[in-house]
Amino acid sequence: MLPSLTVIVPTKNRPADLQRTVASLLQQSVMPCQLIIVDQSGDDESRRAVSRQFNQAAPEVRETVQLSFTLDPGIPGGAVARNRAMDVAEGEIWLFLDDDVILEPDFLQQLLEVYVRCPQAVGVSGVVTNYPLPPLGYRAWSWIFARGVFHDDRQPVYWNANRARAGDPVRVTRLGAGLMSFRAQAIRRLRFDENLRGVSDGEDVDFCARLGREAVLLITPRARLVHNQSDSGREQSHWLRRKARAEHYLYRRNWNWGVKNRLSFYWLNVGYGLVATAAGLRRGSLGPWRSLLSGIREGAAAAL
Repeated sequence: MLPSLTVIVPTKNRPADLQRTVASLLQQSVMPCQLIIVDQSGDDESRRAVSRQFNQAAPEVRETVQLSFTLDPGIPGGAVARNRAMDVAEGEIWLFLDDDVILEPDFLQQLLEVYVRCPQAVGVSGVVTNYPLPPLGYRAWSWIFARGVFHDDRQPVYWNANRARAGDPVRVTRLGAGLMSFRAQAIRRLRFDENLRGVSDGEDVDFCARLGREAVLLITPRARLVHNQSDSGREQSHWLRRKARAEHYLYRRNWNWGVKNRLSFYWLNVGYGLVATAAGLRRGSLGPWRSLLSGIREGAAAAL
């Protein structure tokens, strides 16, 4: 028997994207017992879009799924929105989704079956099928400079998602906020860091890190979705700012111990400096360095 499932979706100013996400949720082969949407928008357009979609669902779906919609423009970001939803979540498994994804019809079923097959699993994620393979230069840079705790072992799983679509779950050290789930009993007293406001870079890795190094986290390539990244609410600054902000935050909050971690952190910053210098020379601008320094300051401030 599959465990019961609560789906949590934070959203802001994306009514059309959200409606498509909800539509794919209500067409699953296995239904959640609860759908919680926490909306930070300044109007009720998203609420009306979700209501229309829910009312169009089959009667048995409307009877099965308990819909909870909170509209509060005062909520200052995804981390706080997720926490608000966790306060009222009831399922045995809690799934966190972005508001601009479209799930394959068996996404929820494939996810829940992993929990049945792998009772030691604390968290399970699926894969993003339209995740683009980064340029060779970026992959080489990551291989050279993102070492130790800064190595993101999710990425190769995403890159090989289509080749390994029938493969077994892969153990990783972190899950992605847009499609990660956990056993409620493991995270019931845990919350996302509310020092992270707006676009909460690093919240997912921080959350997973606080589960402990022994926590079994899995990605199953059989649970698949498309992430149609909406431009609404996304930062447009140089990628260095967000990357540095997240990694400096994570280091100070979780990894500021041990010689290996410290050396990995210093080496990563050498890599950031090289990228900022090369980009600045190419542009004839100090903009990349300003972005990098801004990210470092913001990450350090969030970790306090």
